[in-house]
Amino acid sequence: MSPWLTVVGIGEDGFKGLGKNARRALLGASRIVGGQRQLDLLPVCIRGERQLWPSPFSLAPVLEQCGEAVCVLASGDPMFFGVGASLARQVPSEEMLILPAPSSCSLAAARLGWPLQEVVTLSLVARPLAALNAQLFSGVRLLLLSNDGQSPAAVAQLLGERGFGSSRMSVLEHLGGDAERRIDSTANAWNAASVADLNVIAIECLADAQAPRLSRLAGLPDSAFQHDGQLTKRDVRAITLARLAPTPGELLWDVGAGSGSIGIEWMRAHPSCRALAIEADEGRQQLIEHNRDALGVPGLQLIRGKAPQALAGLERPDAIFIGGGVTREGVFETCWEQLKPGGRLVANAVTLQSEMALMNWRERFGGELTRIHVAQAQPLGEFDTWRQALPITLLDLVKPLDA
Repeated sequence: MSPWLTVVGIGEDGFKGLGKNARRALLGASRIVGGQRQLDLLPVCIRGERQLWPSPFSLAPVLEQCGEAVCVLASGDPMFFGVGASLARQVPSEEMLILPAPSSCSLAAARLGWPLQEVVTLSLVARPLAALNAQLFSGVRLLLLSNDGQSPAAVAQLLGERGFGSSRMSVLEHLGGDAERRIDSTANAWNAASVADLNVIAIECLADAQAPRLSRLAGLPDSAFQHDGQLTKRDVRAITLARLAPTPGELLWDVGAGSGSIGIEWMRAHPSCRALAIEADEGRQQLIEHNRDALGVPGLQLIRGKAPQALAGLERPDAIFIGGGVTREGVFETCWEQLKPGGRLVANAVTLQSEMALMNWRERFGGELTRIHVAQAQPLGEFDTWRQALPITLLDLVKPLDA
């Protein structure tokens, strides 16, 4: 089947900057769908019916025209945080032709002289600014697609609050067009009164002396989390996450999430990792919401309720951590039933009763039991001694592929 849909990437230079194939597609289209800014770039010689995207946004105006000669206009590269990626999930590749223009990040990298493969890119368009927190490391270069003209000031404020106020910022407006402009500053000194809505923010991250060092490896300091004492401590957390073994695109259930530390570190392992934090206590729910934003994973989904009832209807996970409720009737059975074949389940126990439950589950389903003892050196008069934390029993098991 020949393509009926053509997705044309268009830059600030408008129709004159398009290649021959893109011009031909637009001239032959019966319908052209896009945003007002993109449609305004077309000359009068384009005769196809022009249609704005609906609000709220929907692909329906395009999908309903299947078989007609339809063009979609997108900014820059449609497959880079663009509508092309959304359409590709709905339209078979053989029915769609994508003709990209340089993305705004490609143009920004060219202006700055930055090798694009060494740059971290992030979109703030209709996305939480808190996601930036997971990308802040000294020496990292960031390119951010702004949501609007207020984004640079908000980013500068966040950088200052997170101990990165010395970072160098460049805001590039209307890249590729006649109105292109660049504003340079540091985050602490940012005071631009007016910025165009169409802009890209470039950041060379530089940590201040007081900025915390937060690795992407499992085992963040306990002080990185707000908690009420219900927190899987650093060393045990690192071991637990090693057993959970997060890999890109996988979903975790963090059952009895407490302060959310396991789910948060799972998501920090890779941008495509996802997690559901199941927690019944309202105070701890608020801690989870604070911690997920502060540590840059605002996409962590909070499920308010008590297991096993709160687990009904949730997407089946690739891995499950049971940090609370191991003795509650039906929790383990529900988790084991919903875990995907080949998935990992890890449960931690502190009390004798919860440890006995883990031993019983091991008798029924197999797995590996591990006892974790952690001691820290603390003062005792004029000397130091070891202070033993409560021992943790960890059950780690994998669901058979034929289960």
